[in-house]
Amino acid sequence: MNDTAPNSTPVAVIGWGRFGSAVGERLAETGRSVRAWDPRATVPEPYCAATPAAAVAGAEIVLLSVPVAATATALASVRPHLTSKHLVVEVGSVKGGPVAALEHALGSAIPWAATHPLFGPLSLALGERPLRTIICPHPSGPGAADRAESFWRDFGCDTRRMDPESHDRLMAQSHALAFFVAKGFLDCGFDIESDWVPPSVGGIARTVQTARADAGQLFATLHRENPWSDDARARLLDALQLTDAALRAAPQPGECAHEEPAALRLPEADEPQPLLRDIRERIDTLDQELLRMLTQRIELAMRAVRAKASVGRGVRDPRREDQLLAARREEAAAVGLDPDATAEIFRSIMNLSRAHQSKGS
Repeated sequence: MNDTAPNSTPVAVIGWGRFGSAVGERLAETGRSVRAWDPRATVPEPYCAATPAAAVAGAEIVLLSVPVAATATALASVRPHLTSKHLVVEVGSVKGGPVAALEHALGSAIPWAATHPLFGPLSLALGERPLRTIICPHPSGPGAADRAESFWRDFGCDTRRMDPESHDRLMAQSHALAFFVAKGFLDCGFDIESDWVPPSVGGIARTVQTARADAGQLFATLHRENPWSDDARARLLDALQLTDAALRAAPQPGECAHEEPAALRLPEADEPQPLLRDIRERIDTLDQELLRMLTQRIELAMRAVRAKASVGRGVRDPRREDQLLAARREEAAAVGLDPDATAEIFRSIMNLSRAHQSKGS
């Protein structure tokens, strides 16, 4: 935890499952007042609140720690008791569905933030560091993301902002697949925790241990509630089947170890991994799209110049430029981007437009 003085702001925990109880108890250890409500679990004293209203009364933070599929139902229970002074912090492992439920139930009337703590009860029990949490800002309430980020930093977390779709794509290719592989090892009954297995197996054994320690419904949630998980599983299975087929194929006469087919070679440490190559290809595609959009923007700027010339106005409009930069700063902050850096990008774009306008005049 942080060495700074503890924050005494009361916290309401909605959902006293493995994660909610682990976080709630840790908050209480740091001096926070914690009240919890869960219609399906027994909440021990001194945390127990008899009703949702009793849980959120006097609280500033409302930690929504329920299964992803139960998000809308939980919100319906607490919504009548929430005010604009509350901040609802959702903690599901998938963001698309919960964000839609938060938008529907709370909109912009009640501050809220979708977050994903990248740790579980086992990590807290073992005192693992660093703890990390992803924050998914919502345009209707940029201040809510700041408050949620402050909450998790007080808890001892490093934080990073990410849009919900990017989060779910990343989790489908990492969190969901890790549990998918872990379940395979568990179902097969392989002994990978023996003292007599190579150290390289330790990482897999740790993944299996973590999967077993997490809540039972989490495995299905990671796959059924995340729209990108089906594709991630299919890609993994396709790759494994190709590798399996290559291993089963009889070696060709005279074939040497260093001539193994590509399906049987692991990339060297300094070679880009397939996922990294995929990310770089997506970045290249986005860059090409940005260039196309820049071209369109410059063409519109040229039209604006011609329109100004027709009524005798000059090319520069300092007031309009200041308004544009101020608007882009606000929009950047709303989605978790650095306002100053974003403003510099748009200032450069305006300079590029002026350069083309000068050539065309």
